[in-house]
Amino acid sequence: MIESVVGYLYVASAILFVLALKWMSEVKTARRGNWAGSLGMLIAIAATMIAFKVQRTDLVIIAIAVGSLIGVPLALKLPMTAVPQRTAMSHAFGALAVALVGTAEYYHRIPQISNFAMIVLTAEMILGFLTFTGSTVAFLKLQEIIPGKPFIYRGRNFVIGTVVAVIAVMAAGLIINPNNHFFLPVLIAAALVFGLLLVMGIGGADMPTVIAILNAYAGLSAAALGFVLDNQLLIVAGTLDGASGFILAILMCKAMNRSFVNVLFGGFGATASQGVIATGDVKPINIEDVYLMLEAASSVTFVPGYGMAVSQAQQVLRELGELLEKNGAEVLYGIHPVAGRMPGHMNVLLAEANVPYDQLIEAELINPKMPTTDVCVVIGANDVVNPAAKEDKTSPLWGMPIIEVDKSRTVIVLKRSMNPGFAGIENPLFFKDNTRMLFGDAKASIQALISEFRSG
Repeated sequence: MIESVVGYLYVASAILFVLALKWMSEVKTARRGNWAGSLGMLIAIAATMIAFKVQRTDLVIIAIAVGSLIGVPLALKLPMTAVPQRTAMSHAFGALAVALVGTAEYYHRIPQISNFAMIVLTAEMILGFLTFTGSTVAFLKLQEIIPGKPFIYRGRNFVIGTVVAVIAVMAAGLIINPNNHFFLPVLIAAALVFGLLLVMGIGGADMPTVIAILNAYAGLSAAALGFVLDNQLLIVAGTLDGASGFILAILMCKAMNRSFVNVLFGGFGATASQGVIATGDVKPINIEDVYLMLEAASSVTFVPGYGMAVSQAQQVLRELGELLEKNGAEVLYGIHPVAGRMPGHMNVLLAEANVPYDQLIEAELINPKMPTTDVCVVIGANDVVNPAAKEDKTSPLWGMPIIEVDKSRTVIVLKRSMNPGFAGIENPLFFKDNTRMLFGDAKASIQALISEFRSG
């Protein structure tokens, strides 16, 4: 009877996980997808508690309480700007938990462990431990505790190749002779080092893709553990997570004209080139002149980036857009797939501000409109609008599709300073003849423009 109930609950959870992925693929149904995924996980936890005999209920209750005390305040108080960092750390701790369970399972089953279980556990532990350190480095880069630039040094490819070779040799030794306990600590250490090298060698512009790949690694690690533990739901959930993560990473690499294999192996073969240094005269502009340009414009496109998230300007940006529409302008929002620090970052922020979904236009669809756009307002974006991607073959951004704001009649860039973006690459857009720089906090600048429209 209990097995039947657990089976039905697992099926319900799996269905909810599939629906969550389906609904989260569109902005207008993303909230429903989040609720479906959360409900599916709650059911899965409850079913697992029913399925297995709990030896220490008090420890389970303590673990749930500690997790809730940490998770609930994070969910309620965490600013949207910190969601990428929180996502990276979720991947880190989730992968570490899976890897530690796999390690415990190995020592629990020794010396009677099957070849199949050993192969799966070895793959699971490699993925889990490298995801832990890789996600931790991603967090440190996203939080700007360490530089976002790729860490390139002489002999780097040899070091990466050596670490991968050590992992392969230790894994083979462990599978052939599981009772030799020497192999496991070396394997774990090498996997941890590879996770570190994986993300250290990747630049900030590729960080959204890295997050997707790390998500895939964590999912596949969980799926592998599901085979060892004979837990069907863990297999299904992990496979969904892993497959969706890899598909998203591939799509993002295609959108950025990046080599998926290169990103997958931590920028293997990357160079330290930073491209041609942009120079020229910057043309600052004040609020009054920006107002006059916007007031006379018949078409305005906003291109948001991480700077909008930092200043939390999405609400006032929507308000300015509504005022421009009342003034007779066509208002659109150009969304680059990797703007911000994680996939869909700008979509989430603008949806939170209740910007109409039909005004959120993807890069490939907004670019043909740029030559006829009167004013393009760039709010804290940098790498995703950098013309070096199509003008400078020595630039690390070369070949990456961008939103071609430089083709619009006038570009107004809202930025705090002339500092380069997260990828650490200079932007020649700032020196273009049709570009004007409005320095200052994005939210304060937009609020000042709103005041000008209301008093004008």
